[in-house]
Amino acid sequence: MTSTKETQYNDLLDDNQLNGEVKLGLTSGHTYRHDPRRLTFLLSRYKFVSKMLDGYANVLEVGCGDGFGGTLVADTVEHLVGMDFDPLFIENATNLRTESDNRSFIVHDILEAPLKNRFDAAYSLDVLEHISKEEESLFMENILGSLDDNGTLIIGMPSLESQDYASIQSKIGHINCKSGDELKTFCKNYFHNVFIFSMNDEVVHTGFTPMAHYLLALCTNPTKG
Repeated sequence: MTSTKETQYNDLLDDNQLNGEVKLGLTSGHTYRHDPRRLTFLLSRYKFVSKMLDGYANVLEVGCGDGFGGTLVADTVEHLVGMDFDPLFIENATNLRTESDNRSFIVHDILEAPLKNRFDAAYSLDVLEHISKEEESLFMENILGSLDDNGTLIIGMPSLESQDYASIQSKIGHINCKSGDELKTFCKNYFHNVFIFSMNDEVVHTGFTPMAHYLLALCTNPTKG
């Protein structure tokens, strides 16, 4: 097919021929196939990050997975580095995320060491709940070691209260969920300013955290570099 019935859509065909069809990824594709509504929740979290970090120069995503959601952040920052400890996901992301030239991917385990480069900001969505309490301080310290002295960090995770409704598969990996107060207290060990947002489905708000399904912590002004 070389033309559409409405000529204004021929640009879609030209773009598709030039750049190829857009594909999802290992995790985003599985979600689209089995729980497509969840993609709206995922993208809303990344939209929040993209708005909060709009205009930042160098941004790090800790635990980028297949890189699908980070596309929203790459659209608002100068350069985005997606980092994951699993080479399979980095290979998948590198092969699929060719839509921008301000983006790169690296294999690195943040529990082993900070990155050598310093970043203006970092964010980590759906990662902290997989880090044991014994290693959560190391997780934060190595992120701090990857940030500039005045760096910003956003942490997103399912709330402790949400686990009553989580799937069996999710509960296996969710070993360190926190309440809103617990997340704020934890982040205050590393940042002077911590702002907690609640989230239910795709809606981000400032409501009662025990009724939130998901939590977002916006952290500024690190207490130590």
